[in-house]
Amino acid sequence: MRPTLLILGGTTEASRLARRVADLAVEAVYSYAGRVATPDRQPIETRVGGFGGVEGLIDYLRDRRITHIVDATHPFAAQISHNVSAAATATSLPLIALTRLPWTPIDGDQWTTATDMADAVKHVEAKEKRRIFLAIGRTEISAFRRVPHHHYLLRMVEPPETPPSLPDHTLVIARGPFDETADRALLQHHEIDLVVSKNSGGAGAYAKIGAARALGLPVLMINRPRLPTRREVSEVDEVIAWLHHADTERGV
Repeated sequence: MRPTLLILGGTTEASRLARRVADLAVEAVYSYAGRVATPDRQPIETRVGGFGGVEGLIDYLRDRRITHIVDATHPFAAQISHNVSAAATATSLPLIALTRLPWTPIDGDQWTTATDMADAVKHVEAKEKRRIFLAIGRTEISAFRRVPHHHYLLRMVEPPETPPSLPDHTLVIARGPFDETADRALLQHHEIDLVVSKNSGGAGAYAKIGAARALGLPVLMINRPRLPTRREVSEVDEVIAWLHHADTERGV
């Protein structure tokens, strides 16, 4: 039976996978969570929006006769990953995660790590006014309302429907991937003295980390959330090999 693949996407890696399966004429659906108003066009069938929790996803998998699932969501999309894992187990469908390897500090980096977003807020709570590049995505910016005395530089793919809730901020609209030279100029122009970042991994979001190192700036790095146990790979070729393997484990 020819595979019918569901790709949970929204990342650069997911888009690379979509192009590969399109070239291979694999039947597939690419699903966006719906957080981006104008998602990138994909060469395969695309849907936008949630499924309605685990039960809704189970219904979708059965209705569409999905045979394989790839979780290629952002490493911090923990709820989606847990729902996908539960749905794969319930339907006995094979699941693999296409995820970026986390970053690790190298010589010249000045990292402090935070266990989660609340811990990151605590790290900057008692500090005197800083100029912070808050590179954490739009959905969790409101956590830093507890520390309104800092100036925050925010970078978003699209203008938000409502202004960010931080009283002292500068908003830059730009779509990645970014390069280190441009990010170094960005940090210098806005006189940033601290970078707060999720440990997203991958090359596309690394420019700010390299820029901070080059400028001798500290980075507050937020560790990844705990994700369900599943098979994980970091390369599209590994997903393609898994997809065509006759002994793919189901629900793992």
